[in-house]
Amino acid sequence: MNDQDLQDLGLRERKKQQRYREISDAAIRLFLAKDFDRVSVAEVAAAAEVSKPTLFRYFPTKEDLVLHRFADHEDEAARVVAGRPDGVRPLDALRLHFLAGLDRRDPVTGLNDADEVLAYHRLLYGTPSLVARLYGFQRRSEAALAGALGGGIGGALGSCQIIAVQRVLAEENWRRITTGESVEEVYPDAVEAAELAFGQLRSGLNLW
Repeated sequence: MNDQDLQDLGLRERKKQQRYREISDAAIRLFLAKDFDRVSVAEVAAAAEVSKPTLFRYFPTKEDLVLHRFADHEDEAARVVAGRPDGVRPLDALRLHFLAGLDRRDPVTGLNDADEVLAYHRLLYGTPSLVARLYGFQRRSEAALAGALGGGIGGALGSCQIIAVQRVLAEENWRRITTGESVEEVYPDAVEAAELAFGQLRSGLNLW
């Protein structure tokens, strides 16, 4: 494959990813306006200006239209571990990554009070079928992280605990913000809770 082929391949992939985002964004706007269960796939296809068969080629299920925003995060913990600098333990790399996410107000940490982020989280956690699909996302995240940790029962148990802790921390941050607290108010406690949680993980997961 020559340089031009690589450039063409990269352009096609960027266009494909852009189309994913456009369809997903159109769907989420409809879901927020009318409720997830009241919007048909045909309405989403019309809003995104694609046919239903085309839509299903991009998103096999209606729930995937919403959870696409999590796609880049599914193997995030595994990538952090795999890409950590020499001499840095996996758990330390994950701790620093989570703290950095809090610092930049990454929505995946729950520490973000932008209106569109709060609306998205209300849609996500308020729709039973989406919550059910989130568990599948969590299992795949655990499996990817277990592989990065070297596999085996130790990697599997460790990955389950780490992913669960990150989820609980994020959900608590989101819960406090939805009750009216500001990001600035929650941030110091979020950092303290993360340090405590990762410290407890380190005590229990003495391999890391």
